[in-house]
Amino acid sequence: ASVLPVNTTWFPAVLKDHGYSTYHSGKWHIVRKVPEQSQMTHVEVGFDRSYHTEDGRHLRPHHLWEDGEEIPVPEGGSGYEASVAIVDHAIKYLEEHKQKGGNEPFFEYIAFIAPHFPLQALQEDIDMYREKFLVGWDEIRKLRTENRKELGFDVHEVNPLEPERYAPWNLSPEELITQIDSADIGRAIPWNDLTEEQKDLQATKMAIHAAMVSRMDREIGRYINSLKELGYFENTIIFFCSDNGASTEIMNRADKHTIGAEPGSADTYLCLGPGWSSASNTPFRLHKTWVHEGGIATPMVIHWPEGIHKGNVFRNTPAHIIDIAPTILELAGGDPSELEGRADAPGQSLVPLLNEDKQMERPPLFFHHEQKKALRDGPWKITTIEEDGQWELYDLSQDRGETKNLAAEKPEKLDELIKLWQVQRSEIIKQLGAADTNPDSL
Repeated sequence: ASVLPVNTTWFPAVLKDHGYSTYHSGKWHIVRKVPEQSQMTHVEVGFDRSYHTEDGRHLRPHHLWEDGEEIPVPEGGSGYEASVAIVDHAIKYLEEHKQKGGNEPFFEYIAFIAPHFPLQALQEDIDMYREKFLVGWDEIRKLRTENRKELGFDVHEVNPLEPERYAPWNLSPEELITQIDSADIGRAIPWNDLTEEQKDLQATKMAIHAAMVSRMDREIGRYINSLKELGYFENTIIFFCSDNGASTEIMNRADKHTIGAEPGSADTYLCLGPGWSSASNTPFRLHKTWVHEGGIATPMVIHWPEGIHKGNVFRNTPAHIIDIAPTILELAGGDPSELEGRADAPGQSLVPLLNEDKQMERPPLFFHHEQKKALRDGPWKITTIEEDGQWELYDLSQDRGETKNLAAEKPEKLDELIKLWQVQRSEIIKQLGAADTNPDSL
């Protein structure tokens, strides 16, 4: 038992016990860390079929796997694009499911690798956005704030750019110039401080990013059309969400960057960088790697024609990705306790929110990532900006952008939440036990 993962119950396997067929297509990243690091198989996790892509290569993969076996990769110049291939296989599994009779329920996990770096996209997709972002990230931040106001969202002061905040493992300014492009820039500075050459490269990078998102969006549409054609659409609940906010990271990995190659091609390794990450995360503060809202707050869309009575509405209660499994399990006729392994499974069902906007009581949400700490309890949130940095306190019901630190004004509330964070951390370390070789890294 000492070498098992923290929670030895896998959600797809639980669904299979309820009569579901289970399918996966896309990114994997399910790794066993003890006794030594290795990839878990789709069978161990509970998937009937699985198409597994590799990270970091959107246009020219070196390795692909199906049902645990490596399969031939497309030849260069084939027009391969990862989001297209992921949906191709997702639809293939749906069609096979239909051919087998199609009456039993199914669960399909589609894990896109877009728009994660490197920025790579089909040229026809990039061309749609080539001129759009020449206005710069400052103007885009302004336009997005105005758009939020038009849509009826609360609009607060947007934090200024923070040039000193970027991933510590980024390429140095010298490496950026020598490995990527002399016009690239690794800091979020005002757009008008850039040279014309820098503006052109930055606008191109954002165009590639937009092309990746656009292609993924159209592929999701193709998958939904398949659900309709196969007769599954009306009674299929769809969850769409992302894992984190936009990233400041600038690296040179995988096949490395070829200076002078066409931006966005398979021979390039461009990254979004802090300037466009700031714009993408507007109106929230900071980025992936941090646990401020810009790093951890992402939208989730839930769609279910037969089960959600009114569409195009918003829910205002906080939720987390840990809530998806108990939600689906309740709808499948199961009980969240079935998800518990060595430790109680986190998360709670969101079923009560599907047809009613109300506040749900829930345990505090705990975060500890890259030594940055946070906890949300109702409207209150504490967070740190640096490893072992000072705690900050925000009332997110009034200040979702984390613009006014209330730590000095409300020391009792700050202390209360810090103690909750410490209790939660101790509980998680206890759950990890021998499964974590270094609990202090949590």
